[in-house]
Amino acid sequence: MQLNTVTNQTIALAGIAQAAALVQQLATTGTADPTALEASIGSVLKIDSDNVIDVYGSLDGLKLGLQQLNEQMTGYKIANPEQARYSASLVFLENQLASRKDLLKSIQTGITRAQAQSEHFGLLHENVFANLGEIYQTTISTLQPRIMVNGEQAHLSRPEIANKIRACLLAGIRSAILWKQCGGARWKFLFYRKKIQAEVQSLLKQL
Repeated sequence: MQLNTVTNQTIALAGIAQAAALVQQLATTGTADPTALEASIGSVLKIDSDNVIDVYGSLDGLKLGLQQLNEQMTGYKIANPEQARYSASLVFLENQLASRKDLLKSIQTGITRAQAQSEHFGLLHENVFANLGEIYQTTISTLQPRIMVNGEQAHLSRPEIANKIRACLLAGIRSAILWKQCGGARWKFLFYRKKIQAEVQSLLKQL
């Protein structure tokens, strides 16, 4: 399977954008797009996959991410600075995580446990979110700089919302890993911007 393609890199970037959008939704409203949430959380538990889109279940599951990525790449002003900050932080933290074999091993162990939980309780069960949230807190959260999530205190202070936010950040890390596996790099994002933008619009037309 050819991983290093603009299509695959764009799909993975949409995964990062979607995770950032879900974090913002949860932090500001206490709820999140259910289709996008299912696809993003599912991607964390999908370790082995036949192709990149299969990581998210289907292209439909990435609709929110593709829309957000399209908005961020259209025009010269950043459409949503908060989401852009989350996305950039996720890519930066993944880079740090790559050299920490101890943390990667802990994440892998936790995800195996979450897979078993999701088979027993269902993918979007509170136990699965609590487990994924704990994985994020004990691994990625120990790296600097930590992602500071802005939103309504009434939502951020609720443990079940906090777990969902951390689980979505973990999904963002998963997409950042996938982006790198597909040959994604910061310089490509800058120099291939027009190609990526055209690919986003092409993928949106398929929905």
